[in-house]
Amino acid sequence: MLGKGKAVERDYIAEEKQAIVSGAEKLGIPPEKAVQILGDRTFDIYLNEVAYWKNVPEKVWEFTIGGYQVIKKWLSYREDDLLGRPLTPDEVREIRDMARRIAATILLQPALDENYRKCKGTSYSWAGAGK
Repeated sequence: MLGKGKAVERDYIAEEKQAIVSGAEKLGIPPEKAVQILGDRTFDIYLNEVAYWKNVPEKVWEFTIGGYQVIKKWLSYREDDLLGRPLTPDEVREIRDMARRIAATILLQPALDENYRKCKGTSYSWAGAGK
């Protein structure tokens, strides 16, 4: 990546928004809800001056674990200065696959949250059990 990298935030183009809508329909998620979940904006993440990952949804790019942006952190450990070599084709594809897995996780969150609420409401209270 070029130094600290380059992430260009932008609006979705019609083709990108349609891909989200099509994917959402297959998952049974209302299209407007899918765009809301993934974010209203998208990013192009540049590997160098000409190569980049196009259309990384806002919430995917900003997804954090332990306070760190997952994709950004992964890339920071693979900078040419640290590795002493450019990324391999497999490493480049890993970013694409990582973005897809994160998007799937984000799209599952509302259903997982609802499942948690249902389980919480019907859980057994162990307070006083065995007395």
